[in-house]
Amino acid sequence: MTTFTFTPIAFVRTPYADTAQVPKGCGAQHEAEGVIEVERALEAGLGDIEGFSHLFVIWVFDRSPGVELFGIAPTDDRPHGVFATRSPKRPNPIGLTVVELLGREGCRLRVRGVDMLDGTPVLDLKPYLSSVDPQKLRRGWLAEAEARRRG
Repeated sequence: MTTFTFTPIAFVRTPYADTAQVPKGCGAQHEAEGVIEVERALEAGLGDIEGFSHLFVIWVFDRSPGVELFGIAPTDDRPHGVFATRSPKRPNPIGLTVVELLGREGCRLRVRGVDMLDGTPVLDLKPYLSSVDPQKLRRGWLAEAEARRRG
């Protein structure tokens, strides 16, 4: 098996000290603001980032213990495979979040929509671009779970 080594490019400052504080489940709103503090040596890589309204943040579940290939998500009472969920208990503990970019001051990016713990390491940032037609977007088991809750 091939392995890879990554070095964080940044760390996130958020209001969340514990996973219980992060909104989860159907209808969870991620409105909390935070700061992504990019390593000073990488500041040049932030050039022109201000032109984007939203960013993909690729980060590490650095405090998540173990792996569960099948589990129950907070949005449903039925088990699902880890690759069909956003569970932190993954073979590679990588998280992905879309945040709104509010502003930049040097190496610091002010963002809204954080859902990670304070001090979480960031592996990469990318501008949010999507060519998926919203009419063709399917929500899989999550749509079924939401319908059961309403019904």
